Amino acid sequence: MKKVYKFMFVLNLLAINTFAQENPAFKNPNLPIEQRVDDLVSRMTIDEKISQLMDSSPAIERLGIPEYNWWNESLHGVARAGYATVFPQSISIASSWDRQLIYDVANVISDEARAKHHEYLRRGQHGMYQGLTFWSPNINIFRDPRWGRGHETYGEDPYLTSQLGLKYVKGLQGTDPKYLKVIATAKHFAVHSGPEPSRHQFNAETSDIDLYETYLPAFRALVQEGNVYSVMGAYNRFRGESCSASPFLFNILRNDWGFNGYIVSDCGAVTDIWKYHKITPDAASASALAVKEGLDLECGSNYKSLKEALDRKLITEADIDLTIKRLFTARFKLGMFDPDEIVPYAQIPFSVNNNEAHSLLARTASQKSIVLLKNQNQILPLSKKIKTVAVIGPNADDIQSLWGNYNGIPSNPVTVLKGIQNKLEPDSKVLYAQGTQLAKGIPAMKVIPSAYFQNAEGIQGLTGEYFDNSKWEGKPIFTRTDQNIDFHWDIDTPDPRMKIGNYSVRWTGYITAPKTGVYSISEWAKPFMTVEIETGKTSGGKNNHHPRIRSQKLTLEAGKKYKIEVKYQNFYGDAIAQLLWAEPEENLLEKAVETAKQADAVILVLGLNERLEGEEMKVEAAGFNGGDRTSLDLPANQEELIKAMKATGKPVVLVLINGSALSINWANDNIPAILTAGYPGQQGGNAIADVVFGDYNPAGRLPVTYYKSVKQLPQFENYAMKGRTYRYFDKKPLYPFGFGLSYTKFKYSNLQIPPNTTAENDFKITVDVTNIGGRDGDEVAELYLKDEKASTPRPIWQLEGFERISLKKGETKTVSFTITPRQLSMINDKNQLVVEPGWFTVSIGGKQPDGSADIQTGRINITGKTILMDK
Repeated sequence: MKKVYKFMFVLNLLAINTFAQENPAFKNPNLPIEQRVDDLVSRMTIDEKISQLMDSSPAIERLGIPEYNWWNESLHGVARAGYATVFPQSISIASSWDRQLIYDVANVISDEARAKHHEYLRRGQHGMYQGLTFWSPNINIFRDPRWGRGHETYGEDPYLTSQLGLKYVKGLQGTDPKYLKVIATAKHFAVHSGPEPSRHQFNAETSDIDLYETYLPAFRALVQEGNVYSVMGAYNRFRGESCSASPFLFNILRNDWGFNGYIVSDCGAVTDIWKYHKITPDAASASALAVKEGLDLECGSNYKSLKEALDRKLITEADIDLTIKRLFTARFKLGMFDPDEIVPYAQIPFSVNNNEAHSLLARTASQKSIVLLKNQNQILPLSKKIKTVAVIGPNADDIQSLWGNYNGIPSNPVTVLKGIQNKLEPDSKVLYAQGTQLAKGIPAMKVIPSAYFQNAEGIQGLTGEYFDNSKWEGKPIFTRTDQNIDFHWDIDTPDPRMKIGNYSVRWTGYITAPKTGVYSISEWAKPFMTVEIETGKTSGGKNNHHPRIRSQKLTLEAGKKYKIEVKYQNFYGDAIAQLLWAEPEENLLEKAVETAKQADAVILVLGLNERLEGEEMKVEAAGFNGGDRTSLDLPANQEELIKAMKATGKPVVLVLINGSALSINWANDNIPAILTAGYPGQQGGNAIADVVFGDYNPAGRLPVTYYKSVKQLPQFENYAMKGRTYRYFDKKPLYPFGFGLSYTKFKYSNLQIPPNTTAENDFKITVDVTNIGGRDGDEVAELYLKDEKASTPRPIWQLEGFERISLKKGETKTVSFTITPRQLSMINDKNQLVVEPGWFTVSIGGKQPDGSADIQTGRINITGKTILMDK
């Protein structure tokens, strides 16, 4: 009997072991996530662990771990993943000063993100831009308008940035107590805002006062109040340490603030540690340093050298275990190892993507983001009964100017020209003229029409060969004649036999120019496309950030046939292939003047777009350098167009499409009506028309200062805040931070401030706001504080409260603000964050304090002193 019992005992053990292998703890959704993660990591080999520490993480089939790519983007809509709702760019929607709007937009973005992700999974796709980990928002402080990426941010003020960033994170990550909807990433931690050309080797230096009072507050708010689950490091160094492996910065994040999510590098930043910053000698030592300091995920491939780092005893497996557990905790929180039926966000249908309700919200967001800068003699709004209007300018009918960078692709974008055509009555005439290039040497590109192509058989169009691999290998699965190259396959492929991420197309034939001259030939492709013409070559190359229009100037003779070959490769979804050109441009200015003379009013649409300002880019135009700007002026050719329009004697409305401040001094002195719409998103044209013709009353406020000239600013490379932003700028700007006009008027009254408070307590301030004008409208109440008795230098004024409210004409509402001790705090000469005894001036109105009668001011005395434990 003993032998039988022993035999049965062995069988039971085998059964238990088999059950444990087939039903491991990490697959049990009822267990705590920490226990599940520990179980999973315990089953992984060191090579498997290392493979999961990079953005492109392969499948571990023996454990049932699917492939996952961590890289996704959602700055103002789901980017690079097929058609999506495209909202105003970050700096543009920041002009709304509307917390709820930011939340609603982020909630829609995360709905579409979830819908796309699960659709990709149903198709067996696990690639780039298909996951649930999004590298947004960018909450760097837009300290200097020359920074090319500033339009990705919420502006120059730490409080405004904190408040809008919080709502964005909450809208993305959702409200479920167990699961994250998606993961948001606060970037780029922490002192990062240009210059772009030197970002891989630049060392930023700043005082503790500037660090803790300007550069860090938004990150702290998103970590401690928003529970953001990911933070991205910056490329540059800070005080000599790489921002991707900084003991100082990561100690603040992990220990001072209690951040328990994961830290990801910007793409290629670990390479920068050893190759450009020269902090370590090679990839293995740089990777070891990054992991030991707390960088969990690398966007790049240096972490492959961690096995070498282990062999060299630069790191231990325990260090790797810590970081791998943080990453898998994130994946478990997203529900990636649980049945879809118990993950609420997995139920969002693909049909929500890019729907009419989302498009309506995009229009609302664009309306709320428009800032009216000037309205002399109430020239605006224009009458919709106007007989003839001329819409003129390089941004008037340019789809690309709607969205800024890190954008999705809208299915039905509305340019300014189209929006005005939609708005006006059928008997009104809308004329159009481009007027000038965006900047000299930056022509307007359009898809090359079919009429100028011919294949080898003399048939109009190009011969397209479609391959079921990414390298044009073997025999194409089909060949056809394509009229031209203008395709957006969304998240589909050209043929069901092709797989996303593994197909290619080659077009061949001839191109003929309609007239002799210099043509700019370019591609617009996702992922990659190259163009060869027998007189030269233009190549798209590999650019994972986003497609950009690159052009090659070629002299073509009218009627002459040139051999052409275009090759397209697909490595992920959101497939776009377009072949563009700019024909020789003649007499643009003269044509615009003639067009304006025929009209009753001119709507002049000027400014910038992502071809001029952006991330580490090559721009050959005066006033621009590597994505950054060297001048705040409009390009000289646009200034010439403004003056020509003014000289016609017609009423001119200047509409600016721009992601950063512009020194439009001449326009401010000479043009009667000016508004800025930023990069307004897919519904930008309709929203601008709504404002210009009075169907929407503008209430946007500038989130940045518009300076009169770059000469008013300190050196760009200097990160000290002195002389920068409204908080430290002591000269007269062109338009101040917080500025914006309305078609109605508001009155502030009955300011209520407690006369005294202690340094440890919150206190409340209230004010009444009345619409005393003739139209319903929104108002943004702005609360500023001025520390009148500080022991160290303080901001001239600092925003510490704002509220956007809607008021019918004649209506009054009471607006309430709660001020916390942290909002009164400062860094003292002992490097402590303190609230000192003294007094503050309080200012509330629809703009920054300027001494005018429509601003309510008061005073509050602070008694006692308190030291805040974390900065």
